[in-house]
Amino acid sequence: MRDLVVAMTGASGVAYSLRLLEVLVAAGRTVHLTISPAATEVLRHELDLHVDLDKFDTQQLLPSNDEASLDSKLKLLKPEEVAVGYAASSIFSDSEIFSGKIVYHHYRNYNSGIASGSFLTDGMVICPCSMGTLSSIAMGQSQNLIHRAADVHLKERRKLIVMPRETPLSVIALDNMKRLAEAGAIVLPAMPGFYHGPRSIHDLLDFVVARICDQLGVKNELIQRWGDKPSA
Repeated sequence: MRDLVVAMTGASGVAYSLRLLEVLVAAGRTVHLTISPAATEVLRHELDLHVDLDKFDTQQLLPSNDEASLDSKLKLLKPEEVAVGYAASSIFSDSEIFSGKIVYHHYRNYNSGIASGSFLTDGMVICPCSMGTLSSIAMGQSQNLIHRAADVHLKERRKLIVMPRETPLSVIALDNMKRLAEAGAIVLPAMPGFYHGPRSIHDLLDFVVARICDQLGVKNELIQRWGDKPSA
């Protein structure tokens, strides 16, 4: 198994990113993580997480179990209510099962391995993907390490997954998505389904994360799949 690349940019939906990181590392994968400055603002606004890109520590993103849970951060259901249902999950509560690792790369560091096609990976995910990032990649403007790493994955014909989270979509955004799809990228919007009987926001997060993992070839049982019988 080769390493994976995950990038976080300044679109709403950073909870998807954290759940994805947790699942990938729990699956034993090494994840190369890079974060844009705009993403730190979204992390602060949506989850009250304060991330220092110059002095980064994984605990800033994935606090230990004695830290506040996602439930309290999002002011959602009580823990006992969230725990009900198929494949219910918490972003922070699974941290004790981590078996992989996260390698951080500053968004300005073009000396990072992920900036080169000679650095082999099994794919890259931009989750969430802002419209500005989408545009820069579609136009080949490598203005930071995220753009460059995405460009590398396209030129090397490796899997690039972009997860836009925006609505409604402008013609410009749609054109950029079409351009990336034609270049070989997979456009996987944050559009959770409901046929698996979600009972909490965690189930909705896991639906999208499961689809990303499927594209990366990472086995998971995050959701009840279409055609599967519900667990007893």
